[in-house]
Amino acid sequence: MVKTKDCGIRIGDTIKVKIDRPIGTVHPKHDDIIYPINYGYVEGIIAQDGEEQDVYILGEKERLEEFEGVLIAIIHRYDDVEEKWVAARKGAVYSKEEILKQTHFQEQFYHIDIRM
Repeated sequence: MVKTKDCGIRIGDTIKVKIDRPIGTVHPKHDDIIYPINYGYVEGIIAQDGEEQDVYILGEKERLEEFEGVLIAIIHRYDDVEEKWVAARKGAVYSKEEILKQTHFQEQFYHIDIRM
């Protein structure tokens, strides 16, 4: 296992994501949060919270099991120990505002900075 700070993955790199919370999934700890986008993790990359690195997937309208795309942004949480990654298909372009809008359902609870 490789920690995120040492993993060598940068914005613009291709990543493979296992989806464990597809579109429409209810959050496992908060039943009032429903995922409007696919969400998963990168196997073998350990985030600061000790779990595999979480990733939001933008631009996919169907429920997915796996996704291969490009890391387009990192959401830094000032009031949490972990960061969230954001991925999309190669060539897709999203502004910080679009990323914030699509991840707001979860990120509204944190003080964040979107790094691109």
